[in-house]
Amino acid sequence: MTYVAVSALSHPGLIRDRNEDSLVVGPWTLCSTVTENPQTLVFPLGTPLVVAVADGLGGQPGGEVASALVARRLASTGPTLISEDDVRRALHACNRAVYTAAGTDGALATMGTTVAGAVVLPRSLLAFNVGDSRVFAAPRDGLLQVSVDDNPSPEPGQRTTSLVTQALGGTLEYRAIAPHVTAAPVAPGDRYLICTDGLTDPLPKDVLDGLLREHDDGRAAFELWKAAIAAGGPDNITLALIRIADQ
Repeated sequence: MTYVAVSALSHPGLIRDRNEDSLVVGPWTLCSTVTENPQTLVFPLGTPLVVAVADGLGGQPGGEVASALVARRLASTGPTLISEDDVRRALHACNRAVYTAAGTDGALATMGTTVAGAVVLPRSLLAFNVGDSRVFAAPRDGLLQVSVDDNPSPEPGQRTTSLVTQALGGTLEYRAIAPHVTAAPVAPGDRYLICTDGLTDPLPKDVLDGLLREHDDGRAAFELWKAAIAAGGPDNITLALIRIADQ
């Protein structure tokens, strides 16, 4: 039997006073939590399995509310996502839901969130994102980013930027999104990393690649988190590792 192992954690980092990230793995969600020990969940390959992270927009109110709303909606709709168009429709619905929720409370008027994830199907994987949270394919011969960053170019001398060019919500007036969705075949041995920028901002790609070459599953998730903390832990850190395997 082919199965999907997902190892995940979510942590506020060393500087932020709260965690505005949320995480969904199938029907399971973590919202605004603190975990240092990765949890590994195992699912049979079959029913569509959604794995995603959502990162509430910093500097704007209600980031944790927006990210949790999106995580819970994806958890509830995940089993119905069988095509790229299904994923796009789900993300558009999430965007509308964030704006609707923001409109009911003036204190949340500009809340927003990024999102990135994957839907694992029996023969393919649908990677998606809006914003700068990321999805990577993690074969043994080198990490490959499959998501598309919605960022302006960094300032000279800077490796990253915290600005995003699109998100779910985040503005006073409704703004439509253009989700990035990519399909790829899956086979036993395939691995994917899904994470917020609290992991990728402090850690360059070669560090991520080196840790993923050395470790799998929960140990890999722990070592990635530990490296981000050692690099200063400047933001909330949320990540999920997907591995396709034969029992």
